[in-house]
Amino acid sequence: MQLYDLKGFTLVLNKVVFVSAVFVAEDQKNSQFNVKVIDDLLQFKFPNHAEAVLARGLLTKALKETQA
Repeated sequence: MQLYDLKGFTLVLNKVVFVSAVFVAEDQKNSQFNVKVIDDLLQFKFPNHAEAVLARGLLTKALKETQA
């Protein structure tokens, strides 16, 4: 089982259904992306766009490595 820690959550990578693109959160102050796991939707907000892009990139890299 492959696990990934992100902002206080531990995700089981083989239960991730999709990862959204990075976008500006509704409050217009943060950037965020969403992760859909089998039975829940998690929203991860970051204080700036660069941090959100980095976190999403690391998560997608971890997901690809579990497929190999």
